[in-house]
Amino acid sequence: MGITTSEGRRHREFEQLMRSHRLDFVQFTYNLLDREVEERLLPLAAERGMAVLVNRTFQEGALLRRLERHPLPPWAAEIECASWAQFALKFAISHPAVTCAIPATRRVDHVRENMAAARGRMPDEAMRRRMAAHVAGL
Repeated sequence: MGITTSEGRRHREFEQLMRSHRLDFVQFTYNLLDREVEERLLPLAAERGMAVLVNRTFQEGALLRRLERHPLPPWAAEIECASWAQFALKFAISHPAVTCAIPATRRVDHVRENMAAARGRMPDEAMRRRMAAHVAGL
């Protein structure tokens, strides 16, 4: 049994439910720009042994449209990223509490590109901070 939302304004309610019920999983928004869940929900899920599914990893495409105006940083090769989509997905799935990401796509070529994010070197915490800072600065 689990709970799901794509609305950040429900985080307080989520936290209360996560603390008061034995849930198998939780699902909420997490991406390079929507990082509020790092403060309380992701650590709480890990502490309570809940699987975490993250949605809106591309902000319904808005994040990728914003990023694609800029070149992928050369250091993205250190974690084997060939695209912004892989960069964004590796950020999300490399958080220790995240079990699965739901990037939401209809195109087979995007599925293939997204699947490549699950291969190769994953970012450590220092790299994750670097990734977030880089995107915040664009």
